[in-house]
Amino acid sequence: MTTIKIAGVPEHFNLPWHLAIDDKAFEKQNIDLQWTDVPEGTGKMCQMLRSGETDIAVILTEGIVKDINAGNPSKIVQIYVDSPLIWGVHVGANSNFKTIDDLKNTKAAISRLGSGSQLMAYVNANNQGWETDNLQFKIVNTIDGAVEALTSGTADYFMWERFMTKPLVDKGVFRKVADCPTPWPCFVIAVREEVLNSQPEIIQAILNTINLTTANFKDIPGIDELLAKNYHQKLEDIQEWLDLTEWSQKNIEENLLNNIQKQLFQLKIIDKIGTFEQIVKTL
Repeated sequence: MTTIKIAGVPEHFNLPWHLAIDDKAFEKQNIDLQWTDVPEGTGKMCQMLRSGETDIAVILTEGIVKDINAGNPSKIVQIYVDSPLIWGVHVGANSNFKTIDDLKNTKAAISRLGSGSQLMAYVNANNQGWETDNLQFKIVNTIDGAVEALTSGTADYFMWERFMTKPLVDKGVFRKVADCPTPWPCFVIAVREEVLNSQPEIIQAILNTINLTTANFKDIPGIDELLAKNYHQKLEDIQEWLDLTEWSQKNIEENLLNNIQKQLFQLKIIDKIGTFEQIVKTL
């Protein structure tokens, strides 16, 4: 049995992994796939890949492209979710901010430096025509930290996946003032190069197994009810999310990677554009 460590956010996108693990689909391939939930998100997972704390990460595209550009010894081996991530722009329920325009020159709560919540703040600022050099950030680590920061006023707004944050909106903790979809597929699967080079067949077997699960995921009877229960969502919200979400079983193509990098470069998120071979491994 080969042990492989994998990390991802504790969100509805990753239920296919948990179903496959529970079904012993990886064990049947003689693989002990050990999952770790990482509520801190992409910045933390980049750190875990660098340190060897995880072998695989199911991670935001923009975050891992940025970190591989900055020397993370990992490669993208596949797109995991092909549809955009819809980021909600949230403020404290009792704040004076009413519209997205009110947030110009205010402070964004982010999970950590290099996280999706920071990188998408740049995307959002660019969309609004704001000067991105003026962005201010407060590191809050997790969504609970964001609740504390927005409630106390130490930060002004917080960007996070719209559906996972909606229960806080429904409870009157946050107000959502806008949406900001990613202009690219949202999640990819990244693997440490050391593991890729030493165990390519194992990684291919893991991809084959998860792809079988995601290809049929929406057709599982009662999957909407299971998602709603597991992730504390309203059934109608989960059904809308399922309609908007498309998983992928293919790797990223060179022209798409180049388009992503050009946008990140224009936003000053990366300072150079890497080659396809530096960032992607085709198995």
